[in-house]
Amino acid sequence: MSENTGEKQSIDEIENQRSRGLLREFWGFAKENKKYWLLPLLLILLLLGSLIIFAGSSAAPFVYTLF
Repeated sequence: MSENTGEKQSIDEIENQRSRGLLREFWGFAKENKKYWLLPLLLILLLLGSLIIFAGSSAAPFVYTLF
């Protein structure tokens, strides 16, 4: 096997790295690929998801008064 040089990492090194959270992974993707236009879409999806979650709970009457 040849030795790793530069920025290349072995599979073992990659597996041993601490896993990042979903939001950090998404932010890293958007930052690296200059896709900042995805961030408002993510925010809207998070807001709609939280609305769906709260609609099935005891907080539903308070959520519906906002609209």
